[in-house]
Amino acid sequence: MSSLSVNRRPLGASGIQVAPLALGGNVFGWTADEETSFKVLDAFIDRGFNLVDTANVYSAWAPGHQGGESETIIGRWFKKSGKRAKTILATKVGMQMGDKTQGLSKGNILRSVEDSLKRLQTDHIDLYQSHKDDPEVPLEETLQAYDTLIKQGKVRAIGASNYTAGRLAQALETSQLHKLPAYVTLQPEYNLYDREGFEKELEPFCLKHGIGVIGYYALASGFLTGKYRSQADLGKSVRGQGIGKKYLNDRGMKILAALDEVASAQQTTLTSIALAWLIQRRSVTAPIVSATSVDQLEQVMQSVDVQLTPEQVKKLDDASAWS
Repeated sequence: MSSLSVNRRPLGASGIQVAPLALGGNVFGWTADEETSFKVLDAFIDRGFNLVDTANVYSAWAPGHQGGESETIIGRWFKKSGKRAKTILATKVGMQMGDKTQGLSKGNILRSVEDSLKRLQTDHIDLYQSHKDDPEVPLEETLQAYDTLIKQGKVRAIGASNYTAGRLAQALETSQLHKLPAYVTLQPEYNLYDREGFEKELEPFCLKHGIGVIGYYALASGFLTGKYRSQADLGKSVRGQGIGKKYLNDRGMKILAALDEVASAQQTTLTSIALAWLIQRRSVTAPIVSATSVDQLEQVMQSVDVQLTPEQVKKLDDASAWS
């Protein structure tokens, strides 16, 4: 795969073009140290991909962390590599940081963006996202904060993460009514196993309104790589126990069997097939995948070259059907 072979897609109505796969920054400074993170970022951008997604809260959950660790590493990489201009940078605001600040009030957004810009060592964020809905704050107040940032040139476009279809509809109505910026992307949980939450209401809404979709947990926390097939496999990573409770069931096994069959026919990995299924879906702009090594990333990047046949898509659809 050459860098020239990575086609670009519109990121909703933002006017920004992105490759059909996004790199998740949640592992930077957590399970990937700075040196490894730099190598992964270099490999991703050098191959012609461009969308890197992070959040101010990454990785506040780790012992001794406050949040901002991922953004800090990306900022240092920008400074060292000089590749900011080649990168479409997405980050988020709203989750609780180590200092207990959180939410989508105008004050918190305006403070948080300055902190993020400083850590990221850049003067603008390409896509600034509300990390989760904040029912305590009027939608108009949140959108006014983003309006300020767009007018200041600090943000190019805005997106929503973890919103319901109802709240996303209200947000778009508020934008229209008050002539404020509108969310152009949605970041939902979406993969071959976790389908219903997105497909039932959000997918038709996003297609109708031209909203770009950059889903997270594209590989179902690693389950769709085929690494976890029995209780004995769950000790392979820190995420293992959660995977066992959620995915090790009849439907999960049926999905892995279908992935095995299609991967064998395509002479590639389960990872590539699971991601190719997402990439070819009409509603999806770019699934987000994180990698803790360049080898892992190489497997992930191969997915953009996989062309699934209609029969293979149907096999995967049927195995993972939720209704």
